[in-house]
Amino acid sequence: MSEDLISSNNSTKYNFDVPWEELLENKEFLKVFLSDILEKYIIKQRWYGGKASKVKYIELSEYFRIQQNDEVYFGLILEVDFVEAFYHHYFLPIAFVSDENFAKKERILPISIKNQEGFIIDAVNLEAFRKLVFERIANAELVDKTKVQYHKSKEFSNVVYESSRFMGLEQSNTSLIFNDKYVIKFFRRIFSNKNPDYEMNRFLTDKKDFKNTPKYLGSINFIGQEQQFITIAVLQQLIPNQGDAWEFFLKEIDKVFETLESKNIEINNLPKPILYERLRIHDIPHRIIDWVGLNLFLKIKILAKRTAEMHINLGSEFEDTAFTPTHFNGDYAVWLKNRMIYQFQNRLNIIENNLHKLEGYSLELANDLLSKKSLIRSKFLNFDWTKLKGERIRVHGDYHLGQVLVQNDDFFILDFEGEPESTIRDRQVKQPPLKDVAGLFRSFHYAIYATIFNNKAKYKHSQEDMFTAAELLYGYFTGIFLGTYIYEVQQGNLNIGYSQERNFMLEYCLLEKAVYELGYELNSRPSWAIIPLKGISNLINN
Repeated sequence: MSEDLISSNNSTKYNFDVPWEELLENKEFLKVFLSDILEKYIIKQRWYGGKASKVKYIELSEYFRIQQNDEVYFGLILEVDFVEAFYHHYFLPIAFVSDENFAKKERILPISIKNQEGFIIDAVNLEAFRKLVFERIANAELVDKTKVQYHKSKEFSNVVYESSRFMGLEQSNTSLIFNDKYVIKFFRRIFSNKNPDYEMNRFLTDKKDFKNTPKYLGSINFIGQEQQFITIAVLQQLIPNQGDAWEFFLKEIDKVFETLESKNIEINNLPKPILYERLRIHDIPHRIIDWVGLNLFLKIKILAKRTAEMHINLGSEFEDTAFTPTHFNGDYAVWLKNRMIYQFQNRLNIIENNLHKLEGYSLELANDLLSKKSLIRSKFLNFDWTKLKGERIRVHGDYHLGQVLVQNDDFFILDFEGEPESTIRDRQVKQPPLKDVAGLFRSFHYAIYATIFNNKAKYKHSQEDMFTAAELLYGYFTGIFLGTYIYEVQQGNLNIGYSQERNFMLEYCLLEKAVYELGYELNSRPSWAIIPLKGISNLINN
């Protein structure tokens, strides 16, 4: 290899006397490419999940061509090994461009190939690449047995490429909009298994015809050296929407709190609900309806119905073993207990080490939690898990208001990848459906308190009164949701257990979620630790 130190905005340019199609076979190129040049590029990307760790080295695990006729791009599977003795795999498609004015911010490496100067870039920035990917899916065979498998559903036929653009800022993946009708999501962090988002989306819409999630239209999967099935991308229907449910509820809750002022409502005289007790609309006192408004409760009923329909569909499979319902057993009980105890002890240590960051009501709640740690452990460890008679199914796994789109008076559920910190195998473990319900309840709790924290100067009531109003609102939100959800799943013959079992599983899942949140808040924004602390307090003092 010869290196020419060419003065440019991108420092060194590297010369390789091999054609682009053979570049990844060149050891000298790989040595240069996989050096700190690639590391510097990757750590700046929003989809890179290893920012808190130190990179030891990067290896090219596997690669494949994405091509059509003479147009060739490469899909790289990179193994990023960390000093802390673990690794991630990432997908990076690359292209070579020679136009000096193109993709100035997305250049990975300045390079000269066969004396043609240019740059290696992330191929998603190139429209020609996006068009090729779209066409490879649109023209896919019914059964593809090659190493790179393109698949399309029956719904995706007679389609011609028109346009493509980035969807917007994302954390862990890259989504592109085609023809203003379709979305392709490239998974950046990848696993040696089917991505749950691809697997669940295809199951729910191709096999079960669940209407309230984007329709599966196609995918790209790669068969690895050890015959593992690796999901690279999924193509879905674009859902026209007015934003996500998180933003919707923030706006609606703000209106509810403004009504406290405009109607001069005495917060402490409002009727209190029994927390996590099922409610119907006509169970809600008139004074609460007058305060909150009927429309918001009707919206929660719709969201509960869609959640129930999702679970009914996920629990109605009897052929595909990845989706057939199963019951609780000893191994699963041990797995859940160990998971909870490990997380719980970890968070207790964080609380004890961060008590100095808390004050007032937050400190009071934290001390209450620490004083009752043995009671909490025994509540979950001593429960007779053999009494659990409900079914476990595949669930969303990371269900919160940000994973739900609002379309007029309806809701669409997105992103079935599961908990970001869980292994791919843990994400595929069948869980009680109430795990998703608990995730949404914690999201309701956060939306209510976030509205208070983000509008401190706006509301005239004391913080203590606002927190009282927050818990009242949370109690009615969750009560209406449970009333609709349990009715719907029972009508759909999904077995979520008897009443005492449901209460236990909901409490378990809520505690697990709140304990997880507590560690995050203590490390990043202690002033918000009151939200999970209050959630835990509701459970241990209810």
